Amino acid sequence: MDAIVEAALRKWPNVPHCYGWLALDARGQWFMRDERIQRAGPFPQVKGSRIDHDKLLAFIGRNYARDEAGAWFFQNGPQRVYVELEAAPWVWRVDAAPGWPITSHTGRPAQPLAFFTDEAGRLFADCDLGLGLVHSLDMGIAAQAVDDGDWAPQEARWADLLARHGDVLRPEPGTVGKA
Repeated sequence: MDAIVEAALRKWPNVPHCYGWLALDARGQWFMRDERIQRAGPFPQVKGSRIDHDKLLAFIGRNYARDEAGAWFFQNGPQRVYVELEAAPWVWRVDAAPGWPITSHTGRPAQPLAFFTDEAGRLFADCDLGLGLVHSLDMGIAAQAVDDGDWAPQEARWADLLARHGDVLRPEPGTVGKA
């Protein structure tokens, strides 16, 4: 977490949490969801405005974390902004280099522990950072890792994967965020 964020938390410890305003899709893209967008429909059916500003994306990535209830959030100064997730808290990019290095949508390197395919045929990796979906653009590389025998995905239901990791897709007031 950024030092400026930690300082803001110390200075203003009781800022209310924010829900419904930030979302992460299955391709690792962040979306702002203002009140109008929230009224228009649930995420991901109505996504909102994609965040494209490089410095803001880096700031979100550095201050993205999980609370004790399994909900993911972006610590925006003193305010915790809970994130709605389309598929998982991480979206993995896979490199074709030896060892098939994996990097998160936030740029963090990750070490894979296990691989799973769900009932929709999506590939998930359980890594040291947590559960994530392999980016759709990297499925060719992932298929090569499987064909080479380096990855051996097990079948699992998506809901079971989320439950096993304790991840919350749609944080709501009163159910998460107890500091």
